[in-house]
Order: sequence, then C-alpha cells, then structure tokens
Amino acid sequence: MKIVIVGTAYPLRGGIAHYNALLYRALRARGHQVHVVSFKRQYPSLLFPGRTQQDAGEEAIPIQAEPLLDSIGPASWLRVALRIRQHAPDLVLFKYWMPFFAPCFAAVAFLSKLLCPTPVVYICDNIVPHEGTPLDVPLTRLGLGFVDHFVVMSHTVRQDLLRFVPHADFRQVPHPVYSIFGDPLPKEEARRRLGLGNGNLVLFFGYVRAYKGLHVLLKAMPEVLRQIPVRLLVAGEFYSDKSSYMELIEQLGISSAVTVVDEFIPNQDVKLYYSAADVVVLPYLAATQSGIVQIAYHFNKPVITTEVGGLPDEVVHGATGFVVPADDPQALAKAIVSYFAEKRERDFAEKIALHKGRYSWDRLAEAIESFATP
Repeated sequence: MKIVIVGTAYPLRGGIAHYNALLYRALRARGHQVHVVSFKRQYPSLLFPGRTQQDAGEEAIPIQAEPLLDSIGPASWLRVALRIRQHAPDLVLFKYWMPFFAPCFAAVAFLSKLLCPTPVVYICDNIVPHEGTPLDVPLTRLGLGFVDHFVVMSHTVRQDLLRFVPHADFRQVPHPVYSIFGDPLPKEEARRRLGLGNGNLVLFFGYVRAYKGLHVLLKAMPEVLRQIPVRLLVAGEFYSDKSSYMELIEQLGISSAVTVVDEFIPNQDVKLYYSAADVVVLPYLAATQSGIVQIAYHFNKPVITTEVGGLPDEVVHGATGFVVPADDPQALAKAIVSYFAEKRERDFAEKIALHKGRYSWDRLAEAIESFATP
C-alpha cells in the first residue's frame, strides 16, 4: 500500500515528530511505501512559545521527509495536494493535534480528495486543545470536515470526536510506546552523567505548561520532604512563566530539593533522565493521553499521575504506578511517599514490562490498514 503522512518531521522537534518517525518505521516494516510531507513553516514565530522549533539533537530515526507545507501559506497547500496526487497513495494520513492547523489540513485534505479519490485519515492527539480559545469550535469543525476515517488514542478524544462528528468512522488504539530514545542505562551511570547523587529521584519531564500541573507537584513537595528525602528533577523547556514557578519553589522552602533543567532535552539525552529517575510524575490538570507515559514505559519506569482524560487508562493503579485526584497536593504527596516507603519500583517495573505489550506500533498500523480494506 502507498501511504502519505502529512505532519511534523525532523529537523522540527518534539513528540509529534517522534511519533511520525516511529509510525513511518512501523508502516515501512510492514511492507508499505511511505512518503512524508512535513512543514517548511510549522508555527509563525509570533505564535510559538518556545525558543526554537528546530531539533538541535540527533535524528533518532532517519526518514525521508519533504518540507513543503506552510501552516499559514495557502499556496503551499495546493503544492502539497499536487505532490500527494503524484504519489497516488492509497491513504493520506494527517497527525492532528490542535485547531490552529485546521485551515491548512482541511485545505490539503479537500484538494487531495478533489485531485485524486484517496481516503483521508486523521490520527488525533486531541480534538479540542488543553488551553482553548474562542476560535476552537469553528476551526475544529472546519478541520474535521473532509476526513473519512479517524484514529483516536483515548476515550476522552473519542468522546470529543463524536461530539463534532457523531457518525465518525474511527478506531481506538492506545498511544504506542515511544521506543525512539535508545536503551535504558544503569541508574548509577545516568545519575553520574547528569551530575546527580544517589537517593530518591522524582522526574517531571516535558514542556512546562499550566495544565501540566507542575505547581501542584511543587506544593506536594514539603509534605513529601517532611517524611522522606527526595529530589525533584524538572526537565523541560518552560512554555509558562518560569518566574512564577521559581518564586513558588522559594516560598515553599524546597530549593535545595529541586533541580530545574529549563531546556528542550535533545533526543540522545532523554534516556539519561528516564534512566536516572525512580519514578515519573505527571500531576496534570487536563489530558487526553500522554507521550510522557509511553516514554516512561519504554524505560520500564513507574508513573504517578492524576485521574484526568485517558491517563487512568494508561496507568494501572497499584500495578504500573499510582493514580490520584487532580489538583490535590496532599494526595500526590501521599502517593509519592507510599511509592518509596513501600519500595514499589521493582514490582511496578516488572508489571510495566508485561503491560506495555498492548502499546505496540503494529496495533496502530493494523488499524490504519483496516481503512484501506474494502
């Protein structure tokens, strides 16, 4: 089967690019011809909250991607549709995650279907964003308007999809494991290379945004530290106001127990942070599914998270981690203390090694292939 993927690819950075690279590899391994059309401009600089959209790290999975698409350049939308027609694919896949891209994706999908009768599939991270705007609903309706089939990765996204497209043809497949960052390292080696000492280590990883609830985790730390010694390692670029978090750390008197690495972690260094950690904490206030959980599972790291969106579907309470109420520092502190006091790491890691088999890329590939089956 010939497949065109429209979406982010290296040298653009982030989880969407990693996802598309892994999907490209999985589909190729199953014998499909896969072509990737990426962005030459993903976000206008005025709308991008980070320091750079480029990945300064090594390309984890080499793929051949054409950077043709400009999210705000209508002329490029026609060029991409013409390029898709040249490939004469059996399916066109879009990785969809926010309404900002709705005009661009809708135009490419409409023109592609006009130029060649190819089914269009959206793989949906989200239908509506975690941090909304008044334009989300009309843009989402536009973005979903020319799509034949959908893949969703949590019940939350499924429900959101059916609110906009009640009779949508979809498959629900869990977010696959992010197996793109190499093999785990010995914990002692990872900590040595990061300049960290021994002792209990909690990892918060990824872009820092308000809905990810880092402030809740910080508020939990005094109670945790009252009972056990712990270091919190925050690794990720701040997309929210960093000064408010640093002021909170000072106000709580936990500066000596918190290490902040305010930068996008290069691909080749991700394994250092996960290998060094004892547990990964996602204190999210809103979520659909999370790639952070799937990175943790790749490294067999237990997860403590909150009961929002699809996170309780991914983290099995008492088996692969703990699930606690959102926005509740006391409950989060209790879970962290219990994890270390009860020495749950080995037991949880063994269960993760068995559990993560359900998060395979082949399951996603099979769902995609089913859309081309008469």
